[in-house]
Amino acid sequence: MIDTTHDNSVSITLPIKGMTCASCSGRIENKTKQLPGMREAHVNLGAESGKFTFDPDQISSNQIIESIQGLGFEPGLSTQTFNVRGMTCASCVSRVEKGLKGFPGVLDARVNLASETASVEFLPSVNGFDDFKQRLEKMGFSLERRDESQEAERAEEERSQQEYKILKLKLIVAALSSLVIMMLSMGSMAAEPWSRWALLALSTPVQFWCAAQFYKHAWNGMRHGYADMNTLIAMGITAAYFYSLAITLFPDWGAVGGAPAEVYYDSAVMIIAFILLGRLLEARAKSKTTDAIRRLIQLQPKMARVKRDGMEKDIPVEEVVAGDWVIVRPGEQIPVDGEIIEGRTTVNESALTGESLPVDKVSGASVYGGTINQTGNFIIKATNLGKDSMLAHIIHRVEEAQGSRAPIQRLADQVASIFVPIVIGLAAFVFIFWMIFAEQLISESAFQFALTTCIAVLIVACPCALGLATPTAIMVGTGKGAELGILIKGGEALEQAGRLDTILFDKTGTLTHGKPVVTDSILAPDSGLTIEEFFSLAASLESRSEHPLATAVMEEAKSRKTSFLNIDESNALPGFGIEGRAGSKSLLLGNPRLMKERGIDMSLLEKYREELSAQGKTVMILCVDNHPEGIIAVRDQIKKEARQVVDRLREMGMDVLMLTGDNAGTASAIAKELGISKVFSEVLPTDKDDVVARLIKEGRTVAMVGDGINDAPALARAHVGIGLGTGTDIALEASDIALLSKDLNAVPNAILLSRATLRKIRQNLFWAFFYNILAIPVAAGAFYPLLGLLLKPSMAAAAMSFSSFSVVGNALLLKRFRP
Repeated sequence: MIDTTHDNSVSITLPIKGMTCASCSGRIENKTKQLPGMREAHVNLGAESGKFTFDPDQISSNQIIESIQGLGFEPGLSTQTFNVRGMTCASCVSRVEKGLKGFPGVLDARVNLASETASVEFLPSVNGFDDFKQRLEKMGFSLERRDESQEAERAEEERSQQEYKILKLKLIVAALSSLVIMMLSMGSMAAEPWSRWALLALSTPVQFWCAAQFYKHAWNGMRHGYADMNTLIAMGITAAYFYSLAITLFPDWGAVGGAPAEVYYDSAVMIIAFILLGRLLEARAKSKTTDAIRRLIQLQPKMARVKRDGMEKDIPVEEVVAGDWVIVRPGEQIPVDGEIIEGRTTVNESALTGESLPVDKVSGASVYGGTINQTGNFIIKATNLGKDSMLAHIIHRVEEAQGSRAPIQRLADQVASIFVPIVIGLAAFVFIFWMIFAEQLISESAFQFALTTCIAVLIVACPCALGLATPTAIMVGTGKGAELGILIKGGEALEQAGRLDTILFDKTGTLTHGKPVVTDSILAPDSGLTIEEFFSLAASLESRSEHPLATAVMEEAKSRKTSFLNIDESNALPGFGIEGRAGSKSLLLGNPRLMKERGIDMSLLEKYREELSAQGKTVMILCVDNHPEGIIAVRDQIKKEARQVVDRLREMGMDVLMLTGDNAGTASAIAKELGISKVFSEVLPTDKDDVVARLIKEGRTVAMVGDGINDAPALARAHVGIGLGTGTDIALEASDIALLSKDLNAVPNAILLSRATLRKIRQNLFWAFFYNILAIPVAAGAFYPLLGLLLKPSMAAAAMSFSSFSVVGNALLLKRFRP
């Protein structure tokens, strides 16, 4: 809510989250009162809000919000994405963004020309959809709420198809008219008295029906005080058509040496035809940039078979509630996220994770809506539904990324905001220049040459290519990433990932499985036990422990089908091991330090202990009645693809490092096996981000790869945080890139995709700038006096259309990306 007082001060009331006591509200008041132009600041802890009165000439509400955020509190912001209709070029994007950012409660606004959307971060208590809609309508655009239901998607698809059909029909009419007009403009027919009237009759419908959209948008711009690409086109075709109309109505006007002046009906019609062709190709190509989103939305099932009150019935998936029992049969699509409570199966999760191999699922395992049940019948208990489902999270993440902007786009945005006025001024200059100097420099009619070059400059200049260069590449790149199970947060993350030179892996759960297993078991030379008896005693002793090492011993014993014994007087020895009794036998299982403390003679096993410890394995010794019977070695197993991934990254020019809380010996052994030369060991979770900060200080561009939860500070500190995992275990919001696949190869794949996308962005921006820098002077006739090189208006239209289409087409080549 905003109020304006009689002294022109503005009062704004903000919701503030995160306050816990009076000192919190006091800190906010003290901080904001120090801001220049702040008149009053009152923060209400109970209402969780603050009222701030300030001079808008000295300070903005955004600065107040940023000040509150700087203290660690959250002023109730909302981020919403809306559809924007009526944008045609980069200049439109710039104006819409400025219009939205002009609201006092808007912190940020990002507009995407390719997807025709605006993502707005704002304070709902200050501004909202109705305010935004009203302002954009005054600017000549329309704003719509986004409806993410399947019905809305179908309606949007139908609307796009209808627009495409109309565009196609207009192109056919314009193209056929162009062919006939060209025929009438050549040879003896051009000299016939009736030919110009025929040209007028053929070109008029093209001018005012086929080109109606250009006039409509240009008129909107004039009414609201701006000019865009449509203004340039409208000015060019209007000049050509109405000059020709004047010559047709008054043949003696403009005649040179008794010969009637030329008419430019063919130029006007061909300009319209070429531009419509470009728009048609562009629309077709742009629709393909959202294929990934469309495929993800199509994965959402429509019906689910639930079991209620002992009865099975099919219901729309929207009617499923949390806790429902959902029945899934072989070959069916799993309708909702859930947990298997009965049965087992194999599930194809490739649509979500990009992994081609099916995944075995047993009771207690999580499954996700949109994946395919391949083999068994099973029942799940519905958990995350609607917007909370895994598929919905992925769709939201991809849409967010596709609407984002890369820093590399900033120069193009700055140029686009002033591009059209400069082009109009340049076209006027070209016309005046040739009217004055044509007779001295060329043998053409001054007026006709000046008019031709002026029209060509207006038509050939293309702000569209500048506006589409980056967003189309980001949309295709992030969409391709989603197909591969790689969720990229946005354009900035994508650009940073394309520039990485250092990658830092967390060890546990990333390079390793995160679950210790028994790797070796060695009986003492003088042991009287068999290996089965040995594991029976060890596992029985560990059966009352929940320690991961105990679990590993018990799993090994179960795999050997050994029996478990009753244990009495069990006693855990934290940091050392465990002891107990099995009948008359005294049992002790623990590390070498425990053996040393109890005075156990380890001479017969010492050689094996040293070898296993050198391999980074945790060694445990089992003693029966104070006699060492053997060794069990446990280690967190390295993922089978880890070494290959490290080698791939090194071949890509990356410096690969490892970060772990493990002791130096274990860390070094694993690093040596993986071919990693530098290791940061014995690092506490709270200190991991300090390691990242040190690497950044060295001038490196760093990626941190972790599980996305325990490594959150380091992930946030790195230039690019890569969260590795599956399902809801991935912290989608904590990482810049979330990998849905368990396969570590997704890490180099993500970097390669980012590099490929960044390469396309650079190519597109180069082409967009190079095209305009080269085409405008040629169209202006700068090279005509010396080289005879000139771009006619019709060819200027073809070049402009090709420029936009080539940018989109180049971005679409990313769909062929193969890691």
